[in-house]
Amino acid sequence: MAVSGFIIFAVVVDCGGVKSDKRGYIGAHYWHEPGAFNHGFKGFCSVFVNAAFAFGGTELVGLAAAEAANPRKTLPAATKQVFWRITFFYVVSLFLVGLILPSDNQDLLGASSSNTKASPFVLAIKLTGVKGLPSVFNAVITISVLSVANSCTFASTRTMQALAIRRMGPKFLKYVDKKGRPLWCVLIQIAFGFLAFIGEASAGSTVFTWLLSLSGLSYFFIWGSICLSHIRFRAGWKAQGHTLDELPYQAQFGVIGSYIGFFLVSIAIIATFYVSLFPVGGAPPDAQAFFEVYLAAPIVIGLYIFWKIMTKFKGPLFVRAENMDLTTGLRSFDLDELDEAAPRKKSIANLPKRTLRGLF
Repeated sequence: MAVSGFIIFAVVVDCGGVKSDKRGYIGAHYWHEPGAFNHGFKGFCSVFVNAAFAFGGTELVGLAAAEAANPRKTLPAATKQVFWRITFFYVVSLFLVGLILPSDNQDLLGASSSNTKASPFVLAIKLTGVKGLPSVFNAVITISVLSVANSCTFASTRTMQALAIRRMGPKFLKYVDKKGRPLWCVLIQIAFGFLAFIGEASAGSTVFTWLLSLSGLSYFFIWGSICLSHIRFRAGWKAQGHTLDELPYQAQFGVIGSYIGFFLVSIAIIATFYVSLFPVGGAPPDAQAFFEVYLAAPIVIGLYIFWKIMTKFKGPLFVRAENMDLTTGLRSFDLDELDEAAPRKKSIANLPKRTLRGLF
């Protein structure tokens, strides 16, 4: 509701409809002066890690799918909601922020990365002179952070417990209580949550930058591995005589979508490496500046090598499609029942209702 309200508010501001805003009609002025793309191509590539950090979490739909009672019904609905919510709430709102907030705003440039008061949304509202609304949006940001923490608790604890089951983590993490909660995983997740208090230290912004680079770039590896896993899974599924009709859910863009996704992620990783080695502004290569952006890459590679050493390089580096294990942990479904429960063909009459449901 807050973001929807901001979109309407930003359109009014851009058209000069707020009396307290002395700038009047803005239009696309800030896209030309000071400009929409600072530092050209390098500037564009330099924000990939921040963008990945902001978009992180969309892959949790797949993680939750493992526990979905009816994946043929719930997965299409969930994935469509994620797509349209990102398009509407992320892309549209950020486009409008770029229209009403200059990129060289001093509060924006000089603010700490972990300071919610420096949110572009809040700064854009402050420039209009509207009283009280910045505080409301700060409250919305705080509530959103709690929501993110909730979903990350689910994701991290499930991942740790799954690693332990596969003997890729400490055995005690396998423990699940009578109510299905991986308690040790939850305690570890909460312990890491206390890192947030580092933000109160004098070097808090520096630590936050390192954590941002670690988590932001990691998403590229996560999304790339998801796309590659889907490509290889489809190859194994076909090689072992299965058909797509046996799958309770099929990706909307199929294998082609995964190929495109893997290509784009690879390009983003290469571009980030380029700006990490040759920073924006023409500064010479610097080790600290490089790892402040590209820290996740050596850690991911190091963890892979560590695991291969721990397992004494058992197993092949590449599993052929016909030799893939596609049955362990496989859930069986009555596809006839799923088809009956699946949503029927959509009509134009209920389009407004479906649109609202998809967004909210």
